[in-house]
Amino acid sequence: MTAHETTDRLLLGCMGLGGGWDASPYAPADIDAAEAAIEAALESGITGFDHADIYRHGKAEAVFGEVLDRSPGLRERITLQSKCGIRLADGDRPGMYDLRGATIVRKVEESLARLRTDHLDMLLLHRPDPLADPADVAAALESLHRQGLVRRFGVSNMSAPQMARLQAHLGLPLAADQLEMSLLRRDWLEGDVLVNTPASAANGFPTGTVEHCLTHGIALQAWGPLAQGRYSGRPRSEEDRATAALVAELAKAKDTTPETIVLWWLQRHPARIAPVIGTTNPARIRACRDAATTTPELTHEEWYSLWITARGAALP
Repeated sequence: MTAHETTDRLLLGCMGLGGGWDASPYAPADIDAAEAAIEAALESGITGFDHADIYRHGKAEAVFGEVLDRSPGLRERITLQSKCGIRLADGDRPGMYDLRGATIVRKVEESLARLRTDHLDMLLLHRPDPLADPADVAAALESLHRQGLVRRFGVSNMSAPQMARLQAHLGLPLAADQLEMSLLRRDWLEGDVLVNTPASAANGFPTGTVEHCLTHGIALQAWGPLAQGRYSGRPRSEEDRATAALVAELAKAKDTTPETIVLWWLQRHPARIAPVIGTTNPARIRACRDAATTTPELTHEEWYSLWITARGAALP
């Protein structure tokens, strides 16, 4: 079974759960809000949930754990992934990345305690740590796997060479790479067509990352896939408005929602990208239902029309 076959089509990102971005405790209302978001996701066919140890200073995981505690049997119906590797600023210590093996193990143990579960279905390394020793990282991941604490591993915001360097030391296959990808954030796609053009150098996205994932069965997950609603209700520029109009036209023609069209655009790519939607609004979660349960219904021409309209210029 490939990584693609064991990865959710659509995930709910849980960064918005748990109250404020501070150390204050979460409230009963925050647990209720988390429960409403989770229920809306399940009703919409979404069973994958994405966390990180830093989200709301750990409160996102904690309120999710409260919901799991309220709902016997729920854990067996869902997949849970979390991320570690970012340390937020604290007093005189600046924000930094930390993928030392001992830190990874400790952060996973803390996430499991907050989530009130005995294992993660996937752990992602949140950001590259330039000081990380890949052999030390690999040893920590393999130890977590042997103990049954984490079933699969992936990365986030990493390039093909960074994944290859870690994989050279890791006996387990990397299963996912989570990147910012959307109709707005298109550099991962633009890089493919800007090769041998003057604009190539300005693109910045590491060429070959998507192809590396396709070649090695590494599932791509897209964070920020709805682009903060620019194409489904909150346009901010003329390009946004033109794209939103096309999105609305396609949604009407296909009897679905604008959110679904935006997500289908990602899912239509051969990499079978799994969007991680960041909204915690139950109504907006439900608007993504078709992206979780149906095959993307975009033709070759419609897919390109969305891309060209969003970029505001013809392809080279």
